[in-house]
Amino acid sequence: MKPNFYSILLPVSALLIFGGCATHTRYVETTGPRTIVTTDINIQDFSYAAEDMIKSLLASGSLDKTQIQPAMLAISRIVNNTTQQIDTDLLIKKIRVALNQSGKALTTTTMGIGGIAEDPLAKGIQQEKEFYADKKEPQRMPDFTLSGKIIEKRDRQDDVRQVTYAFQLSLTNNDGLAVWEEEKQITKQGKRGVIGW
Repeated sequence: MKPNFYSILLPVSALLIFGGCATHTRYVETTGPRTIVTTDINIQDFSYAAEDMIKSLLASGSLDKTQIQPAMLAISRIVNNTTQQIDTDLLIKKIRVALNQSGKALTTTTMGIGGIAEDPLAKGIQQEKEFYADKKEPQRMPDFTLSGKIIEKRDRQDDVRQVTYAFQLSLTNNDGLAVWEEEKQITKQGKRGVIGW
């Protein structure tokens, strides 16, 4: 029996359709040259900003100015003032990990804005421990709080689009004084496509 045109066309079409849907996925270094760069805020921007902030904060010596070492740090509000929905922990967690590993500061996870702890179980254990302690000792308060803002500024000229992200952080001591502040700006440019921004 001689195959007709349609009996050949159907399997070839299916092969082309399903073969074209296959993705070629690979691992790349998070801040390496093979990562995708867009004008939106991305993981590389958080990595670059965190790296610079960590170096600046450790070099400032601000964390060394406490009676008890290592200093205790609480995380305050980090405001996202961009047009994108982002998790600010992409910045703050990198900074916290580096500070904890440096031995200069420990981060409390039992205090938070509005009394909401990052780690409710740890807060409960701490409260139980304080309740059953024979000698009531006042809870150690943080020596510093870390607060900040991420700001986005967009510009365009002809078909070139530019976006700048400003990462701003402040370290405030328990007297209410900012003892360290830093800003890191990251600017990216791209040409507008036929459709979109």
